[in-house]
Amino acid sequence: MSTERGRESSAGRPGILDVAALAGVSPATVSRSLRGQSKVAPQTRRRVLDAAYQLSYVASPQASGLASGRTRAIAVVVPFITRWFFSTVVAGVTDVLRESGYDVVLYHLGSANDRDRFFERMPLARRVDGILSLSMPLSEEHTLALRALDLPLVSVGSHVPGSPSVRIDEIAAARTAVNHLLHQGHEKIGLIAGVPDDPGFGFASSEQRRRGYDLALRSAGLTVDPDLTVTGHYGIEGGAAAMAQLLSGPVLPTAVFAEYDELALGALWALRRAGLPVPERMSVVGIDDHELAQVLDLTTVAQDAHEQGAVAAQLLLQALETPSDHEPDTDIVLPTYLVLRASSAPPRRTRRKH
Repeated sequence: MSTERGRESSAGRPGILDVAALAGVSPATVSRSLRGQSKVAPQTRRRVLDAAYQLSYVASPQASGLASGRTRAIAVVVPFITRWFFSTVVAGVTDVLRESGYDVVLYHLGSANDRDRFFERMPLARRVDGILSLSMPLSEEHTLALRALDLPLVSVGSHVPGSPSVRIDEIAAARTAVNHLLHQGHEKIGLIAGVPDDPGFGFASSEQRRRGYDLALRSAGLTVDPDLTVTGHYGIEGGAAAMAQLLSGPVLPTAVFAEYDELALGALWALRRAGLPVPERMSVVGIDDHELAQVLDLTTVAQDAHEQGAVAAQLLLQALETPSDHEPDTDIVLPTYLVLRASSAPPRRTRRKH
């Protein structure tokens, strides 16, 4: 028997059909009664609760899904689960969904090919109740495929038209970092920009942070020097390689802004190996407030990745509880703030003047 009763009875436990038979109602009415839905008459609900109490029945998530048409599972689509930002967002998502009785089904798409294969076979239909997309680089075709599922969708770090999203202002965060260096008296400020291992798998946040760097310099009356811009693959090793490239260039900056803390941490590593003291010889600032930023005393612009995941999960739960034909196009922008540590200081010439 494929019903709840068959599965439960094999383990010696009463099933939903047992409760329905004792209460004299249908299994669907049992499910609605136990979930407190208003469509059930009070006397019927009382009869169901009494029957469940007599049988010591405990509803399972799978049983509730059979009656309600829900799986009690949420798909979380993430590009790189091993990286700090994504793993921290997933932790925030999981904390909220677990409290509400939902399981998380994680889809790790680490390349453009993985992403395209995922959307070709689209394994989400009838397996999950909603979708959380974490900074996934999506084409218009991918977005349409997600919308065609007709499931609640919330994105983190990017915006899918017609769906709620949670993010930070990437441009403002970058301007905060660069303005901090400008206020300290730096004029030759280098940029370490992140590039993906897979050229077809770039992130909008990287482009926006570069734009913030440009805007901050231009607002201060400075020109962007191409000799002070280098790129490195996302990660600490990529940041170290980019810093080494900058050190071998024709112009040496007095400060460096790295798009991501992991790149900044790599830059600190390269400077230490080159024997250049930080911040006496060169200041370094990043964005994120990575868990190692405090350990290595990195000045950074902090974002709360865990909170972004928690807020996104709450938005998805709201969409599940109050479904409508048109989801609100909510765009929640969470704040960022400068965290001052020991990796930034005025350039040496300024200190000598003082």
